[in-house]
Amino acid sequence: MLRWVGAILGFVFFRGFGAIIGFFIGNYLDQSRRIEFRTFRSPSQTYGAGPSTQDFTQILLILSAAIMKADGRILKKELTYVKDFFVANFGIAKTQKDMLRLREILKNENLQVSALCQQVSRFMQISARIQLLHYLFGVAKADGHISQSELDLLKDIANYLNINPSEFNSIGAMFKTESIESAYQVLEIDSSASVEEIKKAYRKMARKYHPDLVANLGPEHSKAAEEKFKKVQAAYERISKERGI
Repeated sequence: MLRWVGAILGFVFFRGFGAIIGFFIGNYLDQSRRIEFRTFRSPSQTYGAGPSTQDFTQILLILSAAIMKADGRILKKELTYVKDFFVANFGIAKTQKDMLRLREILKNENLQVSALCQQVSRFMQISARIQLLHYLFGVAKADGHISQSELDLLKDIANYLNINPSEFNSIGAMFKTESIESAYQVLEIDSSASVEEIKKAYRKMARKYHPDLVANLGPEHSKAAEEKFKKVQAAYERISKERGI
């Protein structure tokens, strides 16, 4: 029952992407009314009788904080990236409150990323998990460089989210300097691929990220898919030029 309440609330507040998160939260609550969210609440505070509209943003804030803290430095550019994302998706008023919460979360030494991601993985569809990883890559790259510690954490998060290595490498390549090597990684193939394999990989990735396929899920999904779709197209064009396709 709560899973559908969560889905409805999620759709009302966050459109399509929120409905997925709302369903996850409701289902999570159906299974256990007394699960503690230790990463940002005291042990005595637990979920109540219904899902909070804050739960989705808390997931994003906690994972954002984990990436920001990974290299031991919390930079203004990273804070700005997260703030701009929240303003675009949730509005200025809510973002102001969320940024205050983010600063509190950043003080927490035990963010329990593994447990959170494993729960998310159980109830969030793969396309949404990939978009979540794409966002986190953006946080890591906000200062112009992804450190090894940030990359290691991103790999761990991808593993917790059940995102396979080829998908991880594809997303990561979208944030690298444009090169023929990264172009192959975006298409999830290597440089030894035949012309037919390259074309097949492009068609597969184009279908995977085409905005029309997620238009019914709301503008957040469509915008993120369009961004990745353009990078797939650019990667294919670089390979085509290099291989004379």
